[in-house]
Amino acid sequence: MSSGHSGRRETTNKIFFASSDDTKICVVMVGLPARGKSLIAGKALRYLAWVGIPARIFNVGSYRRQGNPHPQAAFFDPSNAEGERMRRAAAEAAISDMLRWFKESNGTVAILDATNSTKARRRWIHESCAAAGIETLFVESSCDDEDIIMNNILEVKTTSPDYVGQDPEVAALDFRNRIRNYEKAYETIDEAEKHYTYVKLINVGSTVIINQIKDYLSSRLVYYIQNLHIRPRSIWLSRHGESEYNLEGKIGGDASISERGEAYARALPELLRKSGVPAGAKLTIWTSTLKRTIQTARHLIAETGYDKLEWKALDELDSGVCDGLTYEQIAEKYPEDFAARDEDKYNYRYRGGESYRDVVIRLEPIIMELERSENVMIVTHQAVLRCIYAYFLNTSQEQSPWMEVPLHTLIKLTPRAYGTEEQRFKADIPAVSTWRGKGTSAKHQEVPEEMKHK
Repeated sequence: MSSGHSGRRETTNKIFFASSDDTKICVVMVGLPARGKSLIAGKALRYLAWVGIPARIFNVGSYRRQGNPHPQAAFFDPSNAEGERMRRAAAEAAISDMLRWFKESNGTVAILDATNSTKARRRWIHESCAAAGIETLFVESSCDDEDIIMNNILEVKTTSPDYVGQDPEVAALDFRNRIRNYEKAYETIDEAEKHYTYVKLINVGSTVIINQIKDYLSSRLVYYIQNLHIRPRSIWLSRHGESEYNLEGKIGGDASISERGEAYARALPELLRKSGVPAGAKLTIWTSTLKRTIQTARHLIAETGYDKLEWKALDELDSGVCDGLTYEQIAEKYPEDFAARDEDKYNYRYRGGESYRDVVIRLEPIIMELERSENVMIVTHQAVLRCIYAYFLNTSQEQSPWMEVPLHTLIKLTPRAYGTEEQRFKADIPAVSTWRGKGTSAKHQEVPEEMKHK
């Protein structure tokens, strides 16, 4: 089965967030605790950075923690006047810093991460932003599915800065009580606020309500957000096994895997098991349409029976006229191009081929599908994996093309509310290095220690 984009050349000049004006947006998170707001905010920030949109999160909890780092549940009781005063002061400080950031930087999207659980609070935020010429987009995450809420409580009690160093069971009980205090005063977005731009995600996006989307930037954000889910899952990334072209130092092409690459393909099912796939979990394997990824995944598919998808969008970066050449041959034949690529590797486009920026553009449907999906394993190519890895780990566009993604290594990524956890599982099967450092000679090199796991 084949899926994804063909004809990728047509997308290379596409601009994601074209807008006729200088739209600035404050994304206002809304919802009770344990509804995935911080996870959604973090994902939106990474997505915006990945496609080159200046964005920043303003987390009201981090402002509140400056005065009360480990509050008890009673602090959040609506009848607690001192708690209400401190929470309001934290919100005011966050809004003040956000407005200053919009004014003094080239910021385009700010994400206000808090419960923002009353109509009065949302009206104040809307009026403050409107006075500064900033659009608001309210994003409410609503959930009454007890299993999802319990998973989120488990996530928060183990990762939230509010509960650092505390007994997990005590933290869970306190957090439950905090939720009950918020429930006393919580007001969902309703008809009285129909003049606002908002999106409501009900039970992890099983129902989505969208209202008053007016501009392109907001529509792209809403499209991204409605594809998210907050259920626990992992994503596994692997390059294909060592290829014949890898042995010869050539780039691109559609070569088969080498003997050592075949050994890695045979070892991959056990390596995946060791990485901790949950018992009974559904997992889908994605490959590119090129031989070396399909060959690498075939034993895994045969042994596990997992579903498989081939994506044209996962094919390696198109190196144009340099396809099938070694770095030495490129440096000799196209010395100006070789130097220009070193200077700005993310934006440099091979003659008749692609840049890393072009790859990011054609990978957007892959990212959307990944966010919709549960457990996925992707077997693909070095440049493509760098771009996908950069999305999940929030790596800068300048750094991402230089990251080490070694052969014969399985990378497991687990998205969390406050970041993405990474584990690497290296097969005991040798392979050549295909990494080359910026400004170095035109050949593959051993990876310095400081570049590993970046």
